[in-house]
Amino acid sequence: MKSASKFEKVAARCWNLLNEGKPFTPIFVIGTMLLFHIGALTEWDSVAALIQSFIYVIPVLVIYYIFDFPLFLRNYLWIPFVVFLIIWNDTNIGLLFFSIGLYFFFTVFFWGTLYYHLRIGTSWLNFTRFWKLVMKNSDSTSGNAQEQIPKFLLVLSLWESIYTKIDIGTSVEFLSIIIFYIFIFVFAFILHRNLFDWKPKMYSGFTREHFAELENSISDKVIVIVIDGMRKERFYEANTPFLDYLKDNGTEYLNMETVYPARTVVCFSSMFTGTYPMEHGIHSNMVWKLGIKVESIFDSLRKVGKKGRLFGCAHLVDSMGSDVETFTAVMHNDKVDSAIMERAKKIMKEQDPDLLIVQMIATDQTGHSRGVLYDEYLQKIHEADRHVKDFVDWLTEEGKMYNTTLFICADHGQADGIGGHGHLDEGERFVPFFVHGPNIAKGKKVEEKHSLVSLAPTLAYLLGAPFPSHSRGKVLLDSIEQKDEKENG
Repeated sequence: MKSASKFEKVAARCWNLLNEGKPFTPIFVIGTMLLFHIGALTEWDSVAALIQSFIYVIPVLVIYYIFDFPLFLRNYLWIPFVVFLIIWNDTNIGLLFFSIGLYFFFTVFFWGTLYYHLRIGTSWLNFTRFWKLVMKNSDSTSGNAQEQIPKFLLVLSLWESIYTKIDIGTSVEFLSIIIFYIFIFVFAFILHRNLFDWKPKMYSGFTREHFAELENSISDKVIVIVIDGMRKERFYEANTPFLDYLKDNGTEYLNMETVYPARTVVCFSSMFTGTYPMEHGIHSNMVWKLGIKVESIFDSLRKVGKKGRLFGCAHLVDSMGSDVETFTAVMHNDKVDSAIMERAKKIMKEQDPDLLIVQMIATDQTGHSRGVLYDEYLQKIHEADRHVKDFVDWLTEEGKMYNTTLFICADHGQADGIGGHGHLDEGERFVPFFVHGPNIAKGKKVEEKHSLVSLAPTLAYLLGAPFPSHSRGKVLLDSIEQKDEKENG
């Protein structure tokens, strides 16, 4: 399996500009206005009017960038647009229909059909299902139609109204616009203050303040297999005999919670630093400043002369840097997980890391391209089960499973629609998470709520390494049979 090329890494970052909802809105608005007024771009006066009028709408774009409108809050986005229509009674119907058509062309045909066909081999007819997924999607990406449409309709209407006035020499009602922007800001602030109350509760204090570090390791090796985007209840419905064996003969965490926003790069950064976006600095898949701001589990292992590797897709390099060994995600979705696990064998054989983290992506990609409530999604979870079994059987044959602890988990779940994740809709928040190994309690079910930030300190504990500097997660002592000798205080 090929590594992700430099071109693919750059392309992944460029795609995230269009995929993530926050940068998409201004990019789409600017692109739509330029296309709609393409004939006027030959005249300098019209170009100057477009630029000048755009300056007027920057404040509302900033407000929409700062404030999220997750889940049911997106319904409130229509209120500022309705207020605009009532006060100004000035909108270009042609521009609005043009923008909606362009939006669905981008999401349904360019993204849902062309992009997925070229990247993972979906059918040219994928648009026949994808349009329904876009309409239901509730995540934080550009494919969230119910969030994006009222945003860009308002900004485009404002911009067009101001542009028309400037272009024909009519005065702009500057004071009215300022008052309107103040209204939008206060409106968004009140919504967030009073209704946006479902973020996971963060752990206070650092891991080292509550748990003692070990001088000697419990496990010789630890393997973490992250089945990206595996929705918990769909996992229970799928045919997964080997994964069922591991969780039934190990310790399963029944209420393992992901972080907010539940985006892949954010989740991986939290899982392997032990802390939250406010500290590690990764707030979406679109990483503006490369690299996490705090220590990772890989830094902790280096302090005791041990080695960890994360084998994952290209955009994980944006947060974890050289600790990531990448694979190309441009591969048919029926083949990618098999290729990933074959390459994981090669890494274990040639590099023999003390900690190996493997990201499997076919389940997530199926959820995004075909939806999570269809049989194709269950089939991909079933295939993941077979790939994990084959990998563990190979490790056993190679003598690498002696005193090895195995973690199986997802980084986030997936909601209805285009396998949405980010805002913690139903199906995203709680993830499958279980541990298996010679030092792990067998047949145990832990009902207490835990967070994925607990993974990094638990890995450090098992491998006899110091906790990452800003780790806040709990060591998952429920699963470790020697826990009575290790807990601090």
